[in-house]
Amino acid sequence: MKNVLFIAIMALCISFSAYSQEEKLTENFIYCELVGTGKMMSTKVNVQVDFGQKTSYWKGGSEKFLKDENGKKIEFNSMVDAMNYFGAQGWEFVQAYVVTVPGMSGQQNVYHWLLKKSVSKEVIQKIEAELEKPNDKKTSKDDD
Repeated sequence: MKNVLFIAIMALCISFSAYSQEEKLTENFIYCELVGTGKMMSTKVNVQVDFGQKTSYWKGGSEKFLKDENGKKIEFNSMVDAMNYFGAQGWEFVQAYVVTVPGMSGQQNVYHWLLKKSVSKEVIQKIEAELEKPNDKKTSKDDD
């Protein structure tokens, strides 16, 4: 009797474990990267956000900065300030690394923070549909 009860409990534990692992495998994430550089003559940082969006060379990457409801660029005091902003919106920290590049006043650190957010399958499908849409701003060269 004890053996049967033990086997039943073990089978139950294994099935719960397998179910939770299967559930984790089907979880959907979207990712973004925060890229921070120091501002000249300031203690604040410029934080660009890369969601994988298309960018224009002619706009100088200005569409990578977050803007408030008035269209004004959101400024952050530090990378942690930016992470707190994103964390409040459900984003989770994944990884960070620093690249040192030549700057105007010597070497400059560029901070890269990768974040993820759990979303439903419907959100993933919506994002994929947006990416598959043809570009509405075609030039006459594109029509040839």
